[in-house]
This record gives sequence, C-alpha cells and structure tokens, in this order.
Amino acid sequence: FLPIDPHSGLPVYRQIMEQVRRMVVAGRLRAGEKLPSVRDLALELGINPLTVGKAYGELERDGVVEMRRGLGVFVLPPREDGRDARGPLPPGVGAAARRLVLEAAQAGFTLARAVRALEGEGREVGPKQDAAERKDR
Repeated sequence: FLPIDPHSGLPVYRQIMEQVRRMVVAGRLRAGEKLPSVRDLALELGINPLTVGKAYGELERDGVVEMRRGLGVFVLPPREDGRDARGPLPPGVGAAARRLVLEAAQAGFTLARAVRALEGEGREVGPKQDAAERKDR
C-alpha cells in the first residue's frame, strides 16, 4: 500500500478503498488473495484500525472483498452477472465523473471529447465493455 495523504481532502478510508480497487484492476491483487489484517495495515499506515475496518467494510459491501471471521479479508472474483457494473454508481465514481465534467468544461472541452478521453483511459486500465453496455448507448 502507498502512504496515505491526510491532506488530500479525500477521507483516509476512501484512499484505502481506491488503492485496493486500483490494485485489483492492475492485477496486483487477485481473486482469493488475502489482504493485510486490519491491525497490520493500520500499523503499516500509521492510522486508526477503525479507519481500515471502515474501508474493508465498504469494500465488502461493494462486493470487492469478503471478510471471513477469524481468517481475514480476501479479494473476491469479479461478478459474472455484471450487477456491480450496472447498479447505482458508487459515490466515488459519481464524484469522479462530476470532477471530470467540470474540469473538461473549464478547459473548454465538449462533453463528447471528455467521454472519448475517459473511454481511452478505460481501455488501458478498466474492465472490458460488454455487449449489453454497448447496446445501452
């Protein structure tokens, strides 16, 4: 895990969540892999264990990890049914989309150009777009 930036404006638990998500997408964390314990990660990052617990709890609720009592926290495989991708946007995704649209508008970009830039980035790091999503457009 990278160091946490307490001055970033993003709550520490959200920073942990984003790091875990990035590591999963990049393949640095694979399905079934065990994450550091709440206590170990809190010590490593120099933060309160409750903060790590909150991040892990949110990740579990989002279907990214599974907490197994007495065993630890494990990365879950991507859902086959795609429900996580087509359900309501997680708050972080909605906030990132708003930031993208605002920054693009301030730079004089059209919404279409901002979407093309986002799609270009998505091809490099994101999950593959399925036929159902293409049909929705």
